[in-house]
Amino acid sequence: VTTPAVKPPAKPTPEPTPETQPFWDGCAAGELRIQRCQNCGHYLHYPKVLCRYCQSDDLRGERVSGRATLYTWTIAVQPFHPFYVDRIPYIVATVELDEEPGLMFMTQLTDCTEDDLHIGMPVEVVFTKVSDDVTLPLFQPRR
Repeated sequence: VTTPAVKPPAKPTPEPTPETQPFWDGCAAGELRIQRCQNCGHYLHYPKVLCRYCQSDDLRGERVSGRATLYTWTIAVQPFHPFYVDRIPYIVATVELDEEPGLMFMTQLTDCTEDDLHIGMPVEVVFTKVSDDVTLPLFQPRR
């Protein structure tokens, strides 16, 4: 009796919406683009249809530096999807982007261990292509 080959699970990938498309286009180009209100100047993440500060709908994805500070983290030890069964543990973090106080970004940290981490640690964006259509922004300790 032969057992049919089991195809490994594919990495879960995002499905862009009109609001998030500039973000994903930026990632594909190796740029971190965050939505910014053209009326009041505030950055918005996650992308919205209206500015939460002034209610303007004049929002555009703008390139940011990709520099941030580690705000908090946790170590994922339970896979939330079959793709991650062999990839745990990994570091899930919230970083505060340098462009604006309170501009938080959830991400995965790479090229470091839990022992390397401390609140306030400088980090920077790196991009990982996961498919022809999706490139993900991850963060690593600033070099």
